[in-house]
Amino acid sequence: MSDLLTARETCRLLGITQATLYAYVSRGLLESRPGPDHRTRLYPRRDVERLAQRKQVGRGAAAGAAHSLDRGLPVLETRISLIRPDGPYYRGCSAVRLAQNGATLEDAARLLWDCGDHDPFAALDGGDWPAHVAALAADTALPPLERAMAAIPLLALDVRHSFSAAMRARHDIAAALLRQNAALLVGRPPSLAPVHRVLSECWKPGDDGFAEIVRAALVLCADHELNVSAFAARVVASTGAHLHATVCSGLAALSGPRHGGATARAYALITDAREAALSREYIAERLRRGEDLPGFGHALYPHGDPRAAELLARLRSSHADASTMTALDTIVAAADDVGGQRPNIDFMLGAICHAYSLPATPALVMFAAGRLAGWLAHALEQQAEGKLIRPRARYRGVEP
Repeated sequence: MSDLLTARETCRLLGITQATLYAYVSRGLLESRPGPDHRTRLYPRRDVERLAQRKQVGRGAAAGAAHSLDRGLPVLETRISLIRPDGPYYRGCSAVRLAQNGATLEDAARLLWDCGDHDPFAALDGGDWPAHVAALAADTALPPLERAMAAIPLLALDVRHSFSAAMRARHDIAAALLRQNAALLVGRPPSLAPVHRVLSECWKPGDDGFAEIVRAALVLCADHELNVSAFAARVVASTGAHLHATVCSGLAALSGPRHGGATARAYALITDAREAALSREYIAERLRRGEDLPGFGHALYPHGDPRAAELLARLRSSHADASTMTALDTIVAAADDVGGQRPNIDFMLGAICHAYSLPATPALVMFAAGRLAGWLAHALEQQAEGKLIRPRARYRGVEP
């Protein structure tokens, strides 16, 4: 039995027309791959069968909720971000366009937090870490996420207005957290410099081209609707916990291999493909064995992740290592030609590290530093609503 279905077979199993099939693909409900003649499209049998099961479940409230937790039906209303085929929009502004126009992470944060004319970053002052945080913050032997998760709760002890309901005060706390988190992730003292400068000067001092790549990556990572870490942050925020606690919940969710860990897997794929005698054959062999390609494909962008496309274009025009860029282009082309898969943001964060001869860790740090802006936006929105997120479970165990 083939793992790939034709359009006709897919329509028959789902009981839909080809027009509806194309709509499913555009909405990210189904992945399509090139057929043998590159004019037809094929669809993974596993995804088709999963979608058919969803259709059979029905539209009852409990069933609908149960099947909404994995990129299914919307479960929360938000004014923060919208995902469209051309990428995420932050309060109606294209994230890709923001990156193209030179926006910093701080600019994106002010937009996501709906700060209006108030600039919370202008109110920040310098200084050293508190005594009870300094040792943790300077311990570069600790992994970045663990260092940040250990220190951030302690920083909350020195925030007088951590439970303030005044939005301006909360924006000021969020701004301080954004900068402090970035410094903690790279084991540096607090800084008033833009986040992309703090990171780029740590990894490639004096390289303005690299700093621009990091700036764009942070803006494109800032938010992505109700992803798992944003949802975790919203759940914690709904209890009334202070912003420092919500940030830690986001970092904890990001630490999992299925979320932030995807950057390390994408980095490893690039390493293995570059070390293989023929990168194209290596990619083809992985697909023949039924293995996935970490960093490729995205359920919400069936025609390619626009965030990745923007970063790839920037990387090609930067002063990155030419031979590495050739290798990266070969991997990207092979994944598209052989498997019909295009790179996503995880691949590009790993690719940036390869192009600038960095280890895998900075890829995760860029993700965490950028996404913190989105977690804070979701926490602020959830707490402004004043509602507790408390879903119900359907018990399937032994009856009393």
